[in-house]
Amino acid sequence: MPKVEWKEENRRYSLCFFPLIGAVIGGLFLLWYYVCIQLNINTLIFGAGGMLIPIAVTGGIHLDGFCDVSDARASCGDKERKLQIMSDSHIGAFAAIKLVAYLILQTALFSGLCGLRYTAIAGCSFVLSRALSAVAAVTFRSAKNNGALQSFVRPSHKRITIVMLSITIILTCGGMLLLSPVSGGAAAAAALLSMVYYRHVSYKEFGGITGDLAGWFLQICEIMTAAAIVFSERAAEVLK
Repeated sequence: MPKVEWKEENRRYSLCFFPLIGAVIGGLFLLWYYVCIQLNINTLIFGAGGMLIPIAVTGGIHLDGFCDVSDARASCGDKERKLQIMSDSHIGAFAAIKLVAYLILQTALFSGLCGLRYTAIAGCSFVLSRALSAVAAVTFRSAKNNGALQSFVRPSHKRITIVMLSITIILTCGGMLLLSPVSGGAAAAAALLSMVYYRHVSYKEFGGITGDLAGWFLQICEIMTAAAIVFSERAAEVLK
C-alpha cells in the first residue's frame, strides 16, 4: 500500500471501509481453494494455507491483540493490571499456549470445509467480523482515552459509519444465508454471539474496549464462525 499521512479528515470514514480488508482476505481464501482443487492438493494443506492468508494480509496485528488479551486475562488481576499487561510488548506463556492452540484449531476447521458454498461462507465471515468490530468500535465504551483504536474512533462520523456498516452486515449475512440457510445462518449467529461475548468480557474485565480487545474479538469471531459452518454442515448431513 502507498504511504498515507493520517489526518483527522481522512480518518472520518476510515472505519466504514474496514470490512474491505476482510473482502481481500475472503477473495484470496476462495482463490486458494480454487488452486487447491485444481491441483488436487489435500485438505490439510488447504487449511494451513487458509490459516496463513489473514496473517499475511494483516501482518498478524489482530493475533497480537489476541495474545495480549490472553496474557491479561490469564493474570486474574484487576482492570488496571490487565490494561498494563496488554501494553507490554512481550508475549507470556499463556498467550503462546493459546496462540498455538488457536492456529491448530483454525487449520483443522478450515480443513473441514467441504465444497465451494461453505468455503464462500467462511470467506464472507472475514467481512462480517470486521464490520461488527468497526460497529463495536464506535458504539462500545472505551477502556482508555488514547491508543490506536481511539485515533480512528474519535474523528469518525459515527452516524454515517454505523449506517454504512449496518448495510454491510445485512448484505453479508444475506449472502451467507443465500449460500446455505443452515450453515450461513449458523455462522451469522455465531458472529453475533461472539460480539455479545466481546462486550461482556470487555466491560466486565477491562472497563471497555481497546485496540487489543478489538483484535482479540476478530480472532474469536472468525474461529467461531468457522466452527459453526463445519459443525452445522455435518449436523445437516446426519439429519438428512
